[in-house]
Amino acid sequence: MTTRSSDRPALRRLAAISLHTSPLAQPGTGDAGGMNVYVAQTAVRLARRGIEVEIFTRATSSDHPPAQEMAPGVLVRHVVAGPFEGLDKDELPGQLCSFANGVMRAEARQEPGYYDLLHSHYWLSGQVGYLAKDRWGVPLVHSAHTLAKVKNAAMAESDAPEPRGRLIGEEQVVAEADRLIANTETEAQQLIDLYDAARDKIDVVPPGVDTDVFRPGSKAAARAALRVDPDELVLAFAGRIQPLKAPDVLLRAVAVLRERFPERKFRVLIVGGASGTGRIAPHRLAELAAELRLDTVVDFLEPMAPSALCQVFQAADLVAVPSYNESFGLVALEAQASGTPVVAAAVGGLKVAVDDGVSGLLVPGHDPVRWAGRLAEILMDPARQADLAARASGQAARFSWDRTVDGLLESYERALFSAAAVRV
Repeated sequence: MTTRSSDRPALRRLAAISLHTSPLAQPGTGDAGGMNVYVAQTAVRLARRGIEVEIFTRATSSDHPPAQEMAPGVLVRHVVAGPFEGLDKDELPGQLCSFANGVMRAEARQEPGYYDLLHSHYWLSGQVGYLAKDRWGVPLVHSAHTLAKVKNAAMAESDAPEPRGRLIGEEQVVAEADRLIANTETEAQQLIDLYDAARDKIDVVPPGVDTDVFRPGSKAAARAALRVDPDELVLAFAGRIQPLKAPDVLLRAVAVLRERFPERKFRVLIVGGASGTGRIAPHRLAELAAELRLDTVVDFLEPMAPSALCQVFQAADLVAVPSYNESFGLVALEAQASGTPVVAAAVGGLKVAVDDGVSGLLVPGHDPVRWAGRLAEILMDPARQADLAARASGQAARFSWDRTVDGLLESYERALFSAAAVRV
């Protein structure tokens, strides 16, 4: 059932736009991350409720078919726009017209009124979304996932600010969208304060976590599978290797811990790949590890399937999420769902994902010495670590993808109802 009452428009088919990254891509590589998980998880669950979902994304390989079924009721359409490979995210605005043209052509092959609603993800998709909205005469719901003005206000020293073009693009999308999806009340307020969004068109819908995959398990078995010694203090990090995610903060903090506790053995598991296409100089984390004399302590692991990532989380004593900005931080939820406490930066949605002092700890700022102190509070206190671990999965259980879809459907219904009222 897709609507609450018979007098309101039914949602039969949704067009989702995820221009710069595909839900089929492996999170932790290139530009793929939490947004990929979000788009994929919500699409599958919408389809289970009888709504057809078609996701438009940019083709990044000549091997991609024009259309590919991701799951029953979910179709991914690969739109050719620019060269298949070698485009960094900041070069994609130059392909907006080409991508939009591909989206329009795909819709033109269908019967009039084929799509009932658009949901765009990230500002680039929003630019295409509001063009399609006007052409198709359907409402547009937009999820920013990250906001340039927020990122520019809290950057790593080695990071580059978001360009003016993105700021303008985001302002345009916020103004044109019929509904805006915010992950948290904090993000909703940022849309109001920084982008002049109208409060009555914002819906707060937190992301979820797949507890069928991420769940507590045997730490001993996980460590044996990963060949991690039982007596090592294990810290894990998962995400793209880029300044925004701040894995360097974790390494510098571990270097401090090794000086303070020379008798203890540490192991750091870094799961993820370089951000972007690799043409821009990557974050040199391996070099930093060697400089800090951590090269025998740090294991760099390739991005992996969710079930394998869960095993990494189960093996760890804690998972660190030291990002400078996160609109939510799905890794924090996935780690807690796996029964592992999280130490996270007190920024953005991480302040919602982690219950400070209950399922993990929040750290103000990114000073490695302060981080080392907070990490030690868990690592050097087995009773505290066990208590936080016992409560971690309960915190994650407050969030589910089905609840996320409930919230999205309510937002979609508001958008459809408002559009119908305007037409009348």
